[in-house]
Amino acid sequence: MSERRNQPPVLRLDPSDPLVIATRDLAPGEAVGLGEVTPVEPIARGHKMAVAAIAPGAPVRKLGQIIGNATRPIAPGQHVHVHNVEFRTSAADHGIGAHRSNLPVLPETRAATFEGIVRADGSVATRNYIGVLTTVNCSAQVARMISDHFRLSGELKSYPNVDGVVALTHKSGCAGGEETEGNYTLRRTVAGYARHPNFAAVLIIGLGCESNQLPRLIAEEHLEADGRIRPLIIQESGGTRKTVEAGISMIRELLPQANAVQRQAVPAKHLILGMQCGGSDGFSAITANPALGAAADLLVRNGGTAILSETPEIYGAEHMLLGRAVSEEVGRKLLDLLRWWEAYAERNGESLDNNPSPGNKAGGLTTILEKSLGAAAKGGRSDLTDVYRYAEPVTRRGFVFMDTPGYDPVSVTGQVAGGANIICFTTGRGSCFGCKPAPSLKLATNTPMFHRMADDMDINCGEILDGGAGVEEMGERIFRMILATASGDRTKSELLGYGEDEFAPWHLGATL
Repeated sequence: MSERRNQPPVLRLDPSDPLVIATRDLAPGEAVGLGEVTPVEPIARGHKMAVAAIAPGAPVRKLGQIIGNATRPIAPGQHVHVHNVEFRTSAADHGIGAHRSNLPVLPETRAATFEGIVRADGSVATRNYIGVLTTVNCSAQVARMISDHFRLSGELKSYPNVDGVVALTHKSGCAGGEETEGNYTLRRTVAGYARHPNFAAVLIIGLGCESNQLPRLIAEEHLEADGRIRPLIIQESGGTRKTVEAGISMIRELLPQANAVQRQAVPAKHLILGMQCGGSDGFSAITANPALGAAADLLVRNGGTAILSETPEIYGAEHMLLGRAVSEEVGRKLLDLLRWWEAYAERNGESLDNNPSPGNKAGGLTTILEKSLGAAAKGGRSDLTDVYRYAEPVTRRGFVFMDTPGYDPVSVTGQVAGGANIICFTTGRGSCFGCKPAPSLKLATNTPMFHRMADDMDINCGEILDGGAGVEEMGERIFRMILATASGDRTKSELLGYGEDEFAPWHLGATL
């Protein structure tokens, strides 16, 4: 759908806001429907223009929420951005549980369904891969050689129900102590992928002398080295070529069983949705993010689970989540994470306002507080039922939060390790992303980018801005696309082959 010609040139999102958002590039002196207030300088699409005088030090509001403080006088018609607005530490109200929605969950007999793959343990898959995982970077080449054999040989044509053999490698696993938070986190992440129902079976490849020892990984994460999980250690298998040959032989043995699956109707309670936003712009908080929030509410209402993450990107908007916490304990978990991130950033000579990225700022986002407003909107209105560590198994249904960095590949990796079997990723600048073994849907915030990157984007939430759809209607469309994708429909990122290089476990601690 193309942009509508009758679209207003600016949007005022809340009556208390001293600014508006440009829906197209504005020229100085151009009439924008605000009477005598006109731009006094060029205002780019998605950027903010003052409509009232803002004094130095005064709070600057968008959507009725503080996004920063003015560093100099800002006159009506002036551009409001990084040159005259600064970040200050969040002073959001932390009233835990004060605004619970208590949205009802439908009985399973009335809930939506999708065509899933039911595993022997009762878990449900949305895809059917064989995985080749690694304990350490030193076993990455062997894993790639095994998966490349099946990618290039044509053998998989005889197994049409197998989506592929996927090598997920990483850059850590050694050069640090065994008893470190970084090693625990990596172990938890690899184990989460090994358990993931979207893998019919997995090989786990170790070198043999690394910190992240394969036998300990299997023992402490309670992974049963059986027909489904096959360990291989290069130093014990005779080196690179022999380990590759052994891995190929194992997968050949696993393929007939992996192929013997059939999709069947299952309730939506088996869906775990990971929600992300990256390459954001000034429209993220207006279109794609609230629409995804509406879709997440629909999923929760139908018995499923929606995971919000990227802890640094809810900073300053945490009150939007804390007010919906189901208990004091859940609210305190989230607050503890935020305090940890403040200390973590300071310890590393960083500021939480180092995000937004340059691309985000070019798209119109000024501070982390502004970006957080949009990021938190993905959480919809459902009550917050629990808070999880990075890559921790998600066991509570409903709307939950997982602690992750804001960097999208690292964040999604944690969500998938926690059990997410489908991802929705909103973007305004045009992020390119996939995350095997979970399919990833891309939601565009604006129509021009959707058309410009049509091969990458799955749905155009810019129709909300264009006047072609409301937020709730778009949320319903996203929900229906989630169900269709979970049933086997391919996403744009899958068609392009994304998803292996984006495996990026969170690296915590020193590399020694």
